[in-house]
Amino acid sequence: MSYTMTRRVDGPFQDVVDTTVEALEAEEFGVLSDINLQAKLEEKLDLEGYPEYRILGACNPPLAEQGLDAERDLGALLPCNVIVYEDDDEVVVSAVDPDALLGVVENPALDGITEDVRERFDRVLDEVAAEY
Repeated sequence: MSYTMTRRVDGPFQDVVDTTVEALEAEEFGVLSDINLQAKLEEKLDLEGYPEYRILGACNPPLAEQGLDAERDLGALLPCNVIVYEDDDEVVVSAVDPDALLGVVENPALDGITEDVRERFDRVLDEVAAEY
């Protein structure tokens, strides 16, 4: 089972990151964290030349609240991560697949939230792909 929803695009890396953030915001997701993994690997491991790699911690507060009301420990799986990274001559944008993520919880009360998040992430990824 795949655990991500992915699109590959041809565009400048930072532009793809910016478009991804804008598309997330259009779907009412805020970006709570933006981890520049390339910079961290360089800083912590003195590793140079690692491809651009960003981890965006996305959260839709109303959906998070609904999920936490149904399953209090759900916070261990939040925020939902969206990654943007260089892969050869392309930029890859992947979102965690909510079916795979929330499937480990086995709580039917989360099914509607899972479906909603999946539809929103599909639109985010389609928007990014359409831009490039």
